[in-house]
Amino acid sequence: MKHFASLVAAAALMLNLGVEAAYAHNESVKMTFSGTSENTAINLQQPNTSNDEDTFAGKGTLGSFTLLNVRAIANSPTPSSTCSGPNLLYLEELAGAGVFRFQDGSLLNVTLTQGADCIDLATNVAHCTLTFQITSGTGRFKEASGVLTMTETVSAVASDALGNPVLFAATGEFTGTVSGADIRDDQDAQK
Repeated sequence: MKHFASLVAAAALMLNLGVEAAYAHNESVKMTFSGTSENTAINLQQPNTSNDEDTFAGKGTLGSFTLLNVRAIANSPTPSSTCSGPNLLYLEELAGAGVFRFQDGSLLNVTLTQGADCIDLATNVAHCTLTFQITSGTGRFKEASGVLTMTETVSAVASDALGNPVLFAATGEFTGTVSGADIRDDQDAQK
């Protein structure tokens, strides 16, 4: 019986160490999404910017998710070596934050650290690249940290009476590294 108790204790220790190891290392993630972008009444109080709100849904390494993201985008273009031409505008993204909500109810909070949009005025299509720092979370992301990069293609769907685009369709992906989290979504695993 003493031997059995030792085996149970050893197994429990191994399970605990295995769980801690799952939280301790970096996990590469890739998540695809689609959704909409539009102007928002939320004001991030960044001078000379307009505020944009994204509503996305997607799936990937971390499971199925929705994302609500708010960004302050510069109103004036700046020069760029990667986005230049007679019909192209390069707008920097100066501030922002988002909340991922996963199917199991866990939240992952991110803050924009850098970003920019390359807008083709001839086609009303933009290519955007943003970098987010993971700042906090709940559930399986309570101890999460890392960096996610969003690449996005946005196209105008509707314009106002003056011809200014106001509603956009968006597709793209997030890639990066998450550490300190259990990347398994138990609800996705049950399907």
